[in-house]
Amino acid sequence: MTFHHLDSADDPRVADYTQLTDVHLRKVREPAEGLYIAESSRVLRRALAAGHRPRSFFLAEKWAEDLADVFEQYPDVPAYVGSAALLEEITGFHLHRGAMAAMHRPAPVPLADLLAGARRVAVLEDIVDHTNVGAIFRSAAALGVDAVLVSPRCGDPLYRRSVRVSMGTVFQVPWARLEDWQGGLAALQEQGFTVAAMELTEDAVDLDELAARRPERLALVLGTEGAGMSEGTLAAVDLAVKIPMRPGVDSLNVAAASAVAFWELRPRD
Repeated sequence: MTFHHLDSADDPRVADYTQLTDVHLRKVREPAEGLYIAESSRVLRRALAAGHRPRSFFLAEKWAEDLADVFEQYPDVPAYVGSAALLEEITGFHLHRGAMAAMHRPAPVPLADLLAGARRVAVLEDIVDHTNVGAIFRSAAALGVDAVLVSPRCGDPLYRRSVRVSMGTVFQVPWARLEDWQGGLAALQEQGFTVAAMELTEDAVDLDELAARRPERLALVLGTEGAGMSEGTLAAVDLAVKIPMRPGVDSLNVAAASAVAFWELRPRD
């Protein structure tokens, strides 16, 4: 492996890593350019283990030995190294998690392939906080959710913060973006899924009651922070479900609620 030493923040070879703290810019630019950023040695390794292809590596020289085995596997992928101060000038923050890699985005998975054999699906409607998106994926991976579907305005599961918070589990759970939101919900029902919205409506059933019904195929819709589920989605689902709670607290953070629901609604056989 030949390392490419950086001496200027304007080096065009590391354009993939510039302005990483500008969320609005990156969430438009990265999908358009077919890339995402894997931050930290652990996440980078999980991305590679999932079969994702690196475009380049980006690290402080002191981390080179820690990733020597990775570099040996990808001798033709450039690895850019520089001082901590220079890397911070390029990215906009202090790089203290080992290394980064600019990765090629995997090809989207067709919805039919995603749902084949799935019994539990999480559906995210307009969840915009990337921390919540990443945390939901981590719970989904841990608690047996087979696939995740996200709405057109939902945060990017492959945005750097989502990936980091998920500890790389976004690479384990198959997911797809539903460009036709209402059509996607209908497709779930056509495939035999009971579609349940986690929302505090007057007719919402308790979580344990839905679990007792033991639905064979279940899609759980989680709404955006604050506003909750849209009226159109509530009209399209089969039922609403809620977590029974003590008086004085009406809801949980969406990521926490997802973990409770995924556990309670897991298949029992």
